[in-house]
Amino acid sequence: MRKLLAAALCLAATAAVSGCGATVESAGDGDAKSAKAVTLTNCGKKVTYDKVPERVVTNDVGITELMFALGLEDRMAGFAMPDDKGDLTGVPWKDGYDKVKWLSKDQLTKENVLDAKGDLVFAGWNYGFRDDNGFTPDTLKKLGIPSYILTESCRNGRTKTSRGIMPPLDALYTDLTNLGKLFGAEKRAATLIAGFKKQIAAVHAEAPAQKPKVFLYDSGQDQPFTSGRYAAPEQIITEAGGVNVMHDVDDSWTTVGWESVVERDPDVIVICNYGDVSAEQKKKFLLSYAPLRNVSAVKHKRIFVLDYVDLVESPRNPSAIARLGAYLRTVAGQE
Repeated sequence: MRKLLAAALCLAATAAVSGCGATVESAGDGDAKSAKAVTLTNCGKKVTYDKVPERVVTNDVGITELMFALGLEDRMAGFAMPDDKGDLTGVPWKDGYDKVKWLSKDQLTKENVLDAKGDLVFAGWNYGFRDDNGFTPDTLKKLGIPSYILTESCRNGRTKTSRGIMPPLDALYTDLTNLGKLFGAEKRAATLIAGFKKQIAAVHAEAPAQKPKVFLYDSGQDQPFTSGRYAAPEQIITEAGGVNVMHDVDDSWTTVGWESVVERDPDVIVICNYGDVSAEQKKKFLLSYAPLRNVSAVKHKRIFVLDYVDLVESPRNPSAIARLGAYLRTVAGQE
């Protein structure tokens, strides 16, 4: 998938720590440079970092914003993401984007990392790390550059490419906690997590008794690309008061057949907005695609749009839950 960064409102429940002009503590809760080696569990493995990284290179929107949300811009050498990012005017972490160098408008390469003198790469499987182009944690390790893998993307062993080892929001909290420990920003990580949990709990408390069935549509016409139980949309949908119709798919982002969508008859379709094909074009396709004509969401034109950065692991997830939750309550009220 190509990556999108779109404008979003500041997360209300985390304004005190989200970089929206509020006063926050410094990124490090102590003297990070004097800290000893830190051992973290990443994708089920113990990984020891001999020193606090000072020139982190990130790939993709959500990953980059995890660093910004923790106030770690000063620890970054640059980021990579496509230029179909949308308007940055209202982005909560605009100062971070202004401050940190944009290394590539594509995915990271080892050349990008070496040129930036990176001392840690924070990316994920299919969020920068790929076997087919040789950009992997093992490749970087041979160059003497450590990595941290986005937990949402951890491979789980069911197949060679299946991803996801824990519920998506747990993955978000795990990464914030780990990064906080690595960079001496543990208090800030804990404050972010507490704010996120409070915001999500408030939405969940208002969820309708009759939960609408929801299908996440990313892309694809011959076959739809969607979210199984281990990608962020699973819990975004669930906490918002819906049911992910692909909950039984043991993967994160993956391809399914249209026949399975028709059979499960979603009440709502959520479009993931990014890339060259606009959300309006995707909506037009869904409403005109003959096999879907009897699906409830299509018959009633119940289609809701969220941006790519809302739907991958990122500090935007709680805001996405709130917005989708408000929409699902209106749908439930129509039943």
